[in-house]
Parts: sequence; structure tokens; C-alpha cells
Amino acid sequence: MMAESYDVVVVGAGPGGYVCAIRCAQLGLKVVCVESRATLGGTCLNVGCIPSKAMLESSHHYHRAVSGELDTHGVAVSGVQLDLAKLLQRKRQVVEKITGGVEFLFKKNKVHRVLGHGCLRPGGEVDVLDENQQLVQQLQAKHVVLAMGSVPVDIPVAKMDHQYILDSTDILELTEVPERLVVVGGGVIGLELGSVWARLGAQVTVLEAQPNILPTMDGAIQKEMMKILKKQGLQILTGSTLQSSQVNQQQGFVTLAYTDKKGDQVLEADKVLVAVGRRACTQNCGLEESGVQLTSRGLIQVDERFRTSKSNVYAIGDLIAGPMLAHKAEEEGVALAEMLVGQSGHVPYDYIPSVVYTWPEVASVGKTEEELKQSGVSYKVGKFLFRANGRAQAAGEPDGFVKFLADKKTDKLLGAHIVGASASELVAEIATAFEYGASAEDIARTIHAHPTLAEVLKEAALDVDDRAIHA
Repeated sequence: MMAESYDVVVVGAGPGGYVCAIRCAQLGLKVVCVESRATLGGTCLNVGCIPSKAMLESSHHYHRAVSGELDTHGVAVSGVQLDLAKLLQRKRQVVEKITGGVEFLFKKNKVHRVLGHGCLRPGGEVDVLDENQQLVQQLQAKHVVLAMGSVPVDIPVAKMDHQYILDSTDILELTEVPERLVVVGGGVIGLELGSVWARLGAQVTVLEAQPNILPTMDGAIQKEMMKILKKQGLQILTGSTLQSSQVNQQQGFVTLAYTDKKGDQVLEADKVLVAVGRRACTQNCGLEESGVQLTSRGLIQVDERFRTSKSNVYAIGDLIAGPMLAHKAEEEGVALAEMLVGQSGHVPYDYIPSVVYTWPEVASVGKTEEELKQSGVSYKVGKFLFRANGRAQAAGEPDGFVKFLADKKTDKLLGAHIVGASASELVAEIATAFEYGASAEDIARTIHAHPTLAEVLKEAALDVDDRAIHA
């Protein structure tokens, strides 16, 4: 079989892969993208970011109606019923629209797409295999970009059977609201998906082995979100380590044994969501046979130009070090494409925003206060509450705060942390400020329209020097 030749073969059509392929094509390269899913967009668009946000949005509307929240706005609602089938149908329609949009972008930019599983060969070529692992096509290119993404981590004490013990894909397809849902893992995915089903009526318990939920985030965010989520009805058990699980298929529930500071404990659940993290898709891809080196954590080792130990092979996104975030993968895809044609691609790793799409939302960029203390950096803190903001009060969204961390001598921004309505949108201004090396004073002196939620940023920046106006 003669291999078809391209400038670039991209393996994987998730946010990193499809963006890299499109940017390569824009730069005049002949590109093919290999993807095993029938639809483009990878985990994020098909079974991750997009469908989960669609369900978060729908569940938020339902919760507002049944909780009486709309009554405070003078909207009397009665007889509210959940049509879960329609909610799921809407989610699928959103996914179809977005993934179809990527297919359109491939055609527009003349990116060739091949359906199948991409497997790297020792010579640098890529074999395309069908679902039976039979060779259907061979591809040859000057450059091969690996962008296969990641999959949920499975744990021995709660092996997924995808009926009672679920992963983040399974939980998005439940056709009934479970009466009791236990979420193993109090990180981003666990809290987001736990929030969806709590709003829809499930009794949700979160088991987190660490002392706090959202363990990588600023301590002030951890405390605030613990308080807010408990108020919303989620039971959160931190310092709780799962020991075993037993599925009782006849009675239709799972028994979970865990330990906390009080000793051995037992929980029963109708469904269990395992959300303890994700691992890179580096298996059965020909990496070892091709001499591509992995790190001790099972990630692909790359240099500052995303080059692997094999000279014409590159890797981006969840396959390499750094946060497993779609926007991080996209930026790496663009940067790599530009490097391949001799341009200077750049990814500002220190300023990648992180977002948790609970309600209120959480967003952060830069260093946490704990990190600054540990590194011995002298810093100042500015903080402002949403409840002191006119737009937040008008919207009925008073929960949360903005917290800025700035260098004590230079006033340069070091970290920013938000709990509050539309935090995912507000963080973009801060990320821009970080990119340009802004100080707290720069944000404080910037005119923000009134009344807007963004004024909370201005006031928090003013508070870095103890001069917030509305505090």
C-alpha cells in the first residue's frame, strides 16, 4: 500500500488537533487530520465541555423555576416539570451544531479528514486502522502532530461498569435522575456534573480525599465554594478516601466503603460518578515502537517547540505537561503550526485561565496565595464582594468575590481569583492584563462601564492599595 503524502498529519481532532490542522492549512500547508470518532471535536465537543455546559445551562433554568428563585423577580411559576428527554435532546442538538461547525471549517480551509485510529510507525509514517485494527490507509508527512487527548482515570476501588459506576461520559446520558448520586472526586469535573444532577433533583454526595475541594485552587476559593455548594444542597465529605465499592444488581444500588477522620464509613448510591482526573491517550498508538519517550507520569516528553524524541513528531494538549484544558491545547496547536513555518509561536503558560462552571462560577489565573507564600514572594491582596456591586444585586447574584494578588514592591499582578456570576467571562480581562504585564493600578485606572459585574474587578484592584470606593 502506497502512503499518501502531506506536509502535516494531525492525529486527533479535539480542540488541539483540529485547531492545529486549520492553522496549518491557513499557513499554506497540505494537512490531513486522522480521527477515530465519526464526528470532529474530540472529547471536549462531543462528550465533555460542550454537552456538560449545555446541561449545566438547562439545569440552571430548571432549578431557578422550581426553587422559587423566579418568584423574587415577580415571575410566578407553578406546575414545573422536568422533561429530561427534551433536555438531553437539546444537549445533542448543541453538540451536533458545534461538531458540524468544525466539519465545515475543515472543508473551508481544505483540511483533509480521515476516519480511523491513527498509529505512529517507526519510520514516522501514520497507519490508519479501522475498528477491527485492520490497516485501511497509510499517511506520510514531513511533520506528524500527536493530539489524541485524554480519557477518564479508572480506579481499582471503583471499577467502572458504565451502568452503576460511571465516568464523565456516561453521566451525561442518564435517562432518569438518580435519587442518590455519589461523586468520587471534588475537582472541576466532579463539582460541575454533581451540580447538574443536584439541580435536577438528585441527592448528591461528593467524596474528596484531600482536605479541600478544588485542591489546586486558592484557599479562599475553596472555602467560599464549600460554603456555597453546601447551601445548594450538596453533601461534601472532604478528607474521605474511598476503599471499596460493591454493586448490588438485584436491588439496583452501589455500596461504598470509605474512611475519614472518624474511621470506617459506608454509603449507598444509585449511581456513582468517578471523577478523579484524566490520563493521556498514549496507549496503542505506536509510541513505544516508534521511540517516542514518555515521562514518569505517562505523558509525552517534548521540548520548547513541542518536538518529541523523534525529530519529525510533535505532541500537544493533554498528551504533554500542563493543565488538561481545551484552551491550552488550542493555543499549543496554533503555536506549533506557526513554528512549523518558521514563525514564533507563543503560549503564556503562567497565565492560562482555569474555570469551574458551577453556579456561581469560579475562575482564576496566575498564582494562588499559598504558592506565593511558599515561594517567599512579598505580595499585597485586594478583595471586593459581589454583594457590593449594583449589577450583581440587580441580577440577584450577590454571592462571591474577586481577589487580586499583586507584587508588594512593583504592584505587578501575580494572581487573580473569582467566585461569582459570569466569572468565566470576567477572567478574560484579567488574562489580557497578565499578558501585557499589567499592575493592579492599571486595572484600577481603567474605566469600567456602570452598572456591570466587571466593576468588581476595578474595585478589587483599588482595594490592593486599600482605596476601594464601594467597600
